[in-house]
Amino acid sequence: MKKILITGALGQLGQALYELLKQKNEYRLYLTDSHGSDDGLIRKLDISDEVSVEYEIQSTNPDIIINCAAMTAVDLCEKEKEMAYKINSLGPKYLAIAAEKTGAKLIHISTDYIYDGQAKTPYTEEAKANPINVYGQTKLAGDNFVLKYCKKSFVLHTAWLYGEGKNFVKTMLRMADEGKRIRVVSDQIGSPTSAMELARVILFLMETESYGKYHATCEGSTSWYRFAVKIFELAGLNVEVEPISSDEYPTPAKRPAYSVLDNKRLREEHGYYMKDWIDALQEYMDRLKEKNL
Repeated sequence: MKKILITGALGQLGQALYELLKQKNEYRLYLTDSHGSDDGLIRKLDISDEVSVEYEIQSTNPDIIINCAAMTAVDLCEKEKEMAYKINSLGPKYLAIAAEKTGAKLIHISTDYIYDGQAKTPYTEEAKANPINVYGQTKLAGDNFVLKYCKKSFVLHTAWLYGEGKNFVKTMLRMADEGKRIRVVSDQIGSPTSAMELARVILFLMETESYGKYHATCEGSTSWYRFAVKIFELAGLNVEVEPISSDEYPTPAKRPAYSVLDNKRLREEHGYYMKDWIDALQEYMDRLKEKNL
């Protein structure tokens, strides 16, 4: 039985991974998060604490580590730069060093925000990183540490993730329910990606030895505005969405205008295709409806 340690187990991706892995008898799961859970099923682990990371990995001796832990509040990273560096950069470094010592595979989740958004065509894995905000800068540093310190490592760049918990889809539905005016940026382009689709990629790759950097987003691309329109369409709601420019919605952190990723390695080396973003969103919306019935 293979042992899998998941960090950030309470997050959107962590929950999706648990949903898929709990059905499989060939794995034993060790779930950790920065907070832990009251029932004790999820142990507390601060990945920015080197001693705690080394102890956790040595004591559980996992075959596979999946790092879903990160400081993802993009604007907060601008204000809390030191904290962002500890969690997004040093945390992955400590995990990589500990994984290398025990011989574990490490799957580390990263972001489209390592790119500057100046491209006109989708970024492949060979594209040059040039982050324009602290979140992207600290995540890139974490990526580099993982690849440097752990030979058996995968770094997966994803984008616009949604799943269980707080996310753009649920925010739009809540705002509509509250009758709020909905204004959404229309000049930022990316690929909405369901946590479940990303979790499926992780389960596929973790059984291979094809290490290195991957892009892993749902196929196709759209704007945040078009994403919102599609959400309401699939929910069967007649909601007016007003498109606005990024200049009309200023934020502490700059966002890349274009961060569409090309899943080149998945496609060319493995023949693996993620779902189209609309199909994945439909699957997610269907699940939401089932839960609310």
